[in-house]
Amino acid sequence: MQETIQRYQRRMKDVQTDKTLVEQNMQHLKHEAADMAKRIELLEVTKRKLLGEGLGSCTFEELQQIEHQLERSVSSVREKKMQVFKEQIEKLKQKEKALAAENANLCGKCLHPRKESNEERQKEPCPESTENSDVEIELFIGPPAGRINRAPQK
Repeated sequence: MQETIQRYQRRMKDVQTDKTLVEQNMQHLKHEAADMAKRIELLEVTKRKLLGEGLGSCTFEELQQIEHQLERSVSSVREKKMQVFKEQIEKLKQKEKALAAENANLCGKCLHPRKESNEERQKEPCPESTENSDVEIELFIGPPAGRINRAPQK
């Protein structure tokens, strides 16, 4: 009987310790949630300021800090954009080389056809090698809307 009472007392003591730990954990979580709410509010205020909203209460120094931060952000975006453009240019140059090699291969086949093909095909020059070409290549800079109505100039 004594053993049972001691087990009960130990168990009750453990339950109280568990309740204390749970309460401490809950207090810690409540404190952490309050801190997170404050951080979220600060981030929202900062976001509004970066978007140009609510700047009336800012001091001159704060406005300068916001301006410098925006300038750094814009330069970072421009660097990334230039990197993407360079990568695209490299890919297009590789594609151009592959197409030029394929074009040369096809012109070679056109100029030196197999013996099985008829004589008319042997006499025809490769269309890409002629001086007059139906394809005109122009460089357009600007939005595509300006290109639609523009007539090709010769």
